[in-house]
Amino acid sequence: MRRTRTAPDMESFRSILKSKGLKATPQRIAVHAAMLALGHASADLVYEHIKKEDTAEVTVASVYNILSGLSAIGIYRRIPTSDNRVWYDAITRTHLHVFDRKRSELKDLVDEDFSAMAAAYFKDHAPKGYKVDEIDIHLVCHRSRNTKKQ
Repeated sequence: MRRTRTAPDMESFRSILKSKGLKATPQRIAVHAAMLALGHASADLVYEHIKKEDTAEVTVASVYNILSGLSAIGIYRRIPTSDNRVWYDAITRTHLHVFDRKRSELKDLVDEDFSAMAAAYFKDHAPKGYKVDEIDIHLVCHRSRNTKKQ
């Protein structure tokens, strides 16, 4: 299983980029600052945050490419959802998500007991011919009419 980890602070982020031979461009810095602020988001949401904060000149396509590249090196976790969107999570440790399909919202559900139980189960019950690298579980839900917004 992947070790518990969250997205690095800005100083560590710059060091990681340098160690990977990548420049700390204003666009990458703005995307990372947005992800630290948002927690998890789609490229569109990161783009909107950057535009609102007016921190860098970016396009949605460049935000998507930056998020995709940074998730490939382990800075963020890539999460496909049931509405065919891709979200990125600044928390890369194993945890659960609740995806509200009607509102298109992704929220964390931290349950260390469940995560430990799932890790222990799949340690001995991996699908035949496979080694489990990580466990990624998200619940697809919608709010019941009696649920208050949190």
